[in-house]
Amino acid sequence: MEHRKLIETSCSHFNNDPRRMLDILWQIQNSLGWISPDTMELIAQLTNTYRVEVEGVVTFYAFFMSKPQGQFVIHLCEDIIDRYAGMLPVQNAFEQILGIKVGETTKDGLFSLHLTSCIGMSDQAPAALINDMVVTNLSPNKTKILIRTLKKTRNLASLVKTFGDGNNSHELIKSMVNNNILLKGDVLLGDININAGLNKAFSLPPEEVIATVQASNFKGRGGAGYSSAKKWLAAAATKADKRFVICNADEGEPGTFKDRVLLTERAELLFEGMTTVAYAIGSQHGILYLRAEYRYLLPYLESLLTKRRNEGLLGTDILVDETENTRFSFDIRIQLGAGAYICGEETSLISSCEGKRGEPKNKPPFPAVSGYLGYPTVVNNVETFCNIPRIVDKGAEWFTSIGTPESSGTKLLSVCGDCTRPGIYEFPMGITLGEVLSLAGAKDPEAIQIGGASGVMVGRADFERQLCFEDLPTAGAIMIFSSQRNILEIADYFMHFFIEESCGYCTPCRVGNVFLKQGLEKIMAGKGETSDLKYLQDLGKTIIQTSRCGLGHSSPKPILSTMKNFPLVYAALLKEHPDGRQAGFNIQHALDESRIIAKRRSIVFDPDLGGD
Repeated sequence: MEHRKLIETSCSHFNNDPRRMLDILWQIQNSLGWISPDTMELIAQLTNTYRVEVEGVVTFYAFFMSKPQGQFVIHLCEDIIDRYAGMLPVQNAFEQILGIKVGETTKDGLFSLHLTSCIGMSDQAPAALINDMVVTNLSPNKTKILIRTLKKTRNLASLVKTFGDGNNSHELIKSMVNNNILLKGDVLLGDININAGLNKAFSLPPEEVIATVQASNFKGRGGAGYSSAKKWLAAAATKADKRFVICNADEGEPGTFKDRVLLTERAELLFEGMTTVAYAIGSQHGILYLRAEYRYLLPYLESLLTKRRNEGLLGTDILVDETENTRFSFDIRIQLGAGAYICGEETSLISSCEGKRGEPKNKPPFPAVSGYLGYPTVVNNVETFCNIPRIVDKGAEWFTSIGTPESSGTKLLSVCGDCTRPGIYEFPMGITLGEVLSLAGAKDPEAIQIGGASGVMVGRADFERQLCFEDLPTAGAIMIFSSQRNILEIADYFMHFFIEESCGYCTPCRVGNVFLKQGLEKIMAGKGETSDLKYLQDLGKTIIQTSRCGLGHSSPKPILSTMKNFPLVYAALLKEHPDGRQAGFNIQHALDESRIIAKRRSIVFDPDLGGD
């Protein structure tokens, strides 16, 4: 077949290992532009797997293409912040100048146009990806200039006239992206002595490193507020001949972009943190799972890994203690994702690292006991790993002196939306929401989405609440909406997002979210009745209780939190039924229909099988 040699070379580069399927597919797509059916068949033969498994991976991820694409593939961000910043006129401009609609390719094979979820640029929206290049602050006029330039030059580099701040101007990045760091704190964004924490860790027994972090009361910065040290203790205590440390850099939550800035400006601190954790639990293998939307940072990150290997900070025998007869070796590889929000969930991320569809795994066992390839695995996010060397270097007492008694340290916030100063802020834990809004220059703030789409929406009554684990916890996103915005329109967009991003494995999430959105839209159309509110509440609770992973546990929140905090918005749209009766709804009957369509039963929610 055509391109057989190229495909064979790509597979052999990764030892024909199906666990490296994402890497194989990326290498082939980078050369051929798409993954054809014949290519899938040959990959399956070479990796000793099945064609259906290869196709399953290709079709699961948004950035893998199973149809021919143009030389320049445009992914325009459609999240709610971009929409309110003018994304729809930009979309119209793309369609007009290209002569195509979203999902199509120009007849000359030069351009393809797609919509995509949040690309981590909400502080400089509207934004888009053109291949792996980010273009920001788009307008209809700027859009037309970009396309005319590409038609003339056929060169992506010609689009970037000026570089962003900090390392965005680095030779290996050269991006127009701006960091927009507006407040530097004492832990992550201030002056830092790189490798001081790692050197301190190497002077201590591994168990003492964990004890230091435990004494600091540090909790993971992913939003759940779980003690990181407890997770490490579980991994260290599990008997195994291998352990893994994985950094979750799949920052897909709408409105979040703090990890993008850390990857740009504090990548060495991240790698130092991963190495420190590896030393503490006895791991030799690390993986940085980098979301596809940030692949413009990949060459820079790879160069830093090479630099650290040359400095003896990664690789074989980083630390040798002849008196104790111990050796410590650790290295990190970068796993590039391919566009799937669900991979922000740790077990889905592990599945993706194993070369599979990013579908969640059942828990227990938890990853710390049985994770990547069945080995004990610690999964933490970028911000979490960046905190570790600072705690080890400066001590637990220093860290607990910042923040609140129950939430130590600082928190990075990605602030965007209706404000004059969108960007990154490093606040001590316990800062009030009102203080954040004031510093960000919030414009007539009416509703604030805390924690991205999976978080909660609060109103003015909550502006004096504290951002910390014991009050208003957040993974980092603060989305500001003024009184001019339609709260139900925002909730409806978030439901659209969750429906698009659901892996489809379990019925409550796959079908229930569609019903939730339909119920919300019925109310938005002025056709809702009082009984619809209870229906939405009951259905939302059912989805949360019976879904398999964090996406389903979070997806009803846009509706449930707006119903709780903005009841009058819903009440104003309700109508009384003409004959005084209230409409009913049988969820089991609706699910029966969905089972017939899907040709399978729900593993989690089935009246015949029972729930888990």
